[in-house]
Amino acid sequence: MALNAIIIILAYLLGSIPSGLIVGKIFYGKDIREHGSGNLGGTNTFRTLGVKAGMAVSIADVLKGTLAASLPLLLDSELHMLLVGIFAVIGHMYPVFAGFRGGKAVATSGGILLAYAPLLFVFMLVFFFISLYITKYVSLSSILTAIATLIYALFTGDPPLIVVVAVLAIFVIYRHRANLTRIRNGTEPKIKWL
Repeated sequence: MALNAIIIILAYLLGSIPSGLIVGKIFYGKDIREHGSGNLGGTNTFRTLGVKAGMAVSIADVLKGTLAASLPLLLDSELHMLLVGIFAVIGHMYPVFAGFRGGKAVATSGGILLAYAPLLFVFMLVFFFISLYITKYVSLSSILTAIATLIYALFTGDPPLIVVVAVLAIFVIYRHRANLTRIRNGTEPKIKWL
């Protein structure tokens, strides 16, 4: 029991690592929470600091989900890796190391799926970029990808995967409420393809 509690705490702390804040402050001298949307995730990092920083933060956010979900395997625990991964996503959204102001759950959720169901992760990534190419909205693409990933999960017949993907989809949609309002109002920024 003690080991399981330690794993859950470690997962939350891994998720709490504020990649965007670290990259922004160390390499650019900026707190990205004071720029753009004020969000600590990859999208705001792309907009505020550029492609290199955005890629670094997005990859770091994916990998912290992957590592957190892998903790039960690494530490020989019977805890389900998807359950542990949820705590990393909660840490990402409400990070103890950044005043509980974090990201929107997309990349870290993907990282959990990379650890548990790599093919689903690939599907998610491809769907996201196709959706982004069509809509030009990162936020809308994130929401559509969450829904598509849940539909995919429903066909796997894997109850833990279905439940956890449903929870992650709820997180993603909830965290993008303001973006949906801006899309309706025509004020949500679109990405520009070169």
